Amino acid sequence: QVHLAESGGGSVQAGGSLRLSCLVSGYTGSSFCMGWVRQVLGKEREVVAQIESDGRSSVADSVKGRFSISQDNAKKSLFLQMDSLKPEDTAMYYCAARAVPCGYGGTFNYWGQGAQVTVSS
Repeated sequence: QVHLAESGGGSVQAGGSLRLSCLVSGYTGSSFCMGWVRQVLGKEREVVAQIESDGRSSVADSVKGRFSISQDNAKKSLFLQMDSLKPEDTAMYYCAARAVPCGYGGTFNYWGQGAQVTVSS
């Protein structure tokens, strides 16, 4: 049973920083795609950043230059460093994973419970 657990959400003023963490348990495969997906109520989900098992990563244009994704395979953890936060970054952020490389496309199969990020102006 794959389990993802986020931590690190909270409230911050515009221009501030937050770091989200995701602890992964129960996954035994060697290949995966992990990512951070955010959603605002009433709007479509947005894949903010994703990373391959070999470390190659990408971020959405909306957060490029401000957010970065990283992983610690030994600690089975995923991180999202968010700098220069804007009010429009306010959303529920989900850690997500699937058992195929990111380049193959498709949807995430495993999801965390979400971490709320609120940015005030």
